Amino acid sequence: MICAGRVVAVTGAGRGIGREHALEFARQGASVVVNDLDSAASVAAEIGAAAVPHAEDVSTWSGAESLVTTALSSFGRLDVLVNNAGIVRDRMLVSTSEAEWDDVLRVHLKAHFLTTRHAAAHWRAAAKSGETVDARVINTSSGAGLWGSVGQSNYSAAKAGILGLTLVAAAELSRYGVTVNAIAPSARTRMTEDLFPDLPGPEDVAPLVVWLGSPESRHVTGRIFEVEGGRLTVVNGHGRGPAVDNGTRWNPADLGKAVDALLAETPDPTQVYGT
Repeated sequence: MICAGRVVAVTGAGRGIGREHALEFARQGASVVVNDLDSAASVAAEIGAAAVPHAEDVSTWSGAESLVTTALSSFGRLDVLVNNAGIVRDRMLVSTSEAEWDDVLRVHLKAHFLTTRHAAAHWRAAAKSGETVDARVINTSSGAGLWGSVGQSNYSAAKAGILGLTLVAAAELSRYGVTVNAIAPSARTRMTEDLFPDLPGPEDVAPLVVWLGSPESRHVTGRIFEVEGGRLTVVNGHGRGPAVDNGTRWNPADLGKAVDALLAETPDPTQVYGT
């Protein structure tokens, strides 16, 4: 019961990974706002009195704002925001339409921003009024956001953007008692089961997310975790490698040798999925 008394909002909680988050938070003593456009009511009913459904679109300003107000009106507080909602519109780059690009960026990246924006405003106001805030945001990125994935330029860009958002939010919100972390899960869901049927089940992702939402994790922020089954990996993100300083403006004709020398000292990058 490591989240006893906590109030948690989970987006995209109608099925798959999000549903498992909601169920595990409830098992660990939390009250849960279950967000999903289609299946919020059924998951909330499965949990019982400790859950309320929220069927608004959190990729809109009003939908994201109502997620926070639903938690406050139903349970009197909000302690944890889990951003999980997402879609895929997979195509090779040269075949991707503008609508397919916009839809994926909206549901993933924009929704992450909007829900975090409204939750953070609430927590900032609480902290400024003298309340002790011990809040959490857990964002959902992907290996596609970390390394790229062939046929998923829109999804990879959105998930990479979520990583940047996580780092900035962690830095800005720490003063108010809020931690912000991201996960990159590999699990068998509707979006992955056809291509990767042997992946572990979505229930294996929930324990990390619940721990990140608990009071025990208050010292962890601005971190990215890969999770697949029982395997947990900390991802350090971009790091500076070898460097050379010419001492003045480069002549383009000299850069070939300089770049080749730097690359010779640099480990090969992690391969893009699908290559």
